[in-house]
Amino acid sequence: MRLKFGGQRSVAEPFASWMVDALSRAPPPRVVPEGDGFLVSWVPLGRKRRRARGFDQAELLARAVAARTGWKVNRLLARVVETAPQARRSGQERQAALRGAFEATTSRLPDSVLLIDDVLTSGATAAECARVLIGNGVREIGVLTAARALGSGLPGRCYNPPGLQPGSVVARERFSR
Repeated sequence: MRLKFGGQRSVAEPFASWMVDALSRAPPPRVVPEGDGFLVSWVPLGRKRRRARGFDQAELLARAVAARTGWKVNRLLARVVETAPQARRSGQERQAALRGAFEATTSRLPDSVLLIDDVLTSGATAAECARVLIGNGVREIGVLTAARALGSGLPGRCYNPPGLQPGSVVARERFSR
């Protein structure tokens, strides 16, 4: 809440440390973090929300994770539809609202992407971003978030890996082009 709504950008650093620790314990299968075929990216805010906050919290997290790991980071997605806040919507309502909300920012995408977001709730945002990236040539996508909303059930395509804190999840769904 401090990062997303309180403007406390410094909170991104401790989150990045915990995120890298969680990633080292349960890395996404087949996401290979090496060479030019891999990038860290983030789920982007829309222009209005970014302007109102003065920053994009997912971008701060992505850049902090990349700095801690030495991996390259780049913006691969743009939010082209300003969606209303998703917090009070059901999973199906989120999926419908997010369809077409993102597009790739470049035609040259890597084979493998680690997509960073601040909070995983239903998984609809990550799924829509993955759909766009895969539709533009990305082969493997891992999703890493700073938090998971505990108010809803665990998305069906996710599981809690052993050894991680309660609330940590790993997605297992494969998307096709």
